[in-house]
Amino acid sequence: MFALLQAAGAADTAATPAADATVAAAAETTNAVVESVNAVAAAAAPAAPSAAEAAAAAAEAAKNAGQQNITLMDMIAASPFVSKVVLVILLLCAVYAIALMFEKIIVMRGNKKRTVEFVAAYKKAKSPEEAAQLLAKQPDGFAKKMFAAGYGELQKAKDAGLYNNRDARGDLLERIRSAMTAEQNKGLEELGSNMTFLASIGSNAPFIGLFGTVWGIMNSFIAIANTQTTSLAVVAPGIAEALFATAAGLVAAIPAVLIYNFSAKQTGTIGGYLEDFEADFISLVTRDMDKQG
Repeated sequence: MFALLQAAGAADTAATPAADATVAAAAETTNAVVESVNAVAAAAAPAAPSAAEAAAAAAEAAKNAGQQNITLMDMIAASPFVSKVVLVILLLCAVYAIALMFEKIIVMRGNKKRTVEFVAAYKKAKSPEEAAQLLAKQPDGFAKKMFAAGYGELQKAKDAGLYNNRDARGDLLERIRSAMTAEQNKGLEELGSNMTFLASIGSNAPFIGLFGTVWGIMNSFIAIANTQTTSLAVVAPGIAEALFATAAGLVAAIPAVLIYNFSAKQTGTIGGYLEDFEADFISLVTRDMDKQG
């Protein structure tokens, strides 16, 4: 029995080196496979970019980003036909309102100055005839036309022998007043020319701009539906067009309202001067009638 055990131990001792050799061979094979895989992965991976390459890539990205900037003219050029029509209408209204602003300022100030100077010269006269001599050299204006109309009626009454007729005095004064009032109304109507158009621009331009705003927002929603995305890159152009239409409407309306208010105030002031002048002339005529009996 003991002999059998010794034989088995000898067999195990002989088998151990063989097993160790097998394990070692398998380990070497596994290491070789891993090294091959790593070599293939290293060959497939891209090389890390150098500093110069990274700088060039950054510059190219910045250039591409700059190319995406949208200017105001680009936005207008890319806007739909309806938006362009709205912008053209508002532009014409704004240009016309600004031109009227300068024209009204010059005309109103010039007429106000001439009226004040004419009335100041007129107040130096003691009779209608003296007033006619003093005012003959005054520049043309609404007050001078009123004086000419009133003095013309006075001369007609003198030629007809009715100037000193007390019974006809009331009718004569009424004719003088009517003639002067008619000239005053013509002058104020001339001063108020284009006022209706200014009022129309001031009241309607914001609504025209609002129409452009609605149209731009509508295009933005259509773009969202077509692209199935809510990205700002899709909706921003339409929104920008909408906001620009609103701004254009305000640019047209604000000058129109300002010049309308200025013109209305100046027209009322000049009209007040003319009414006072008419009353003064009637008073001068009645005093002259009283002196002549």
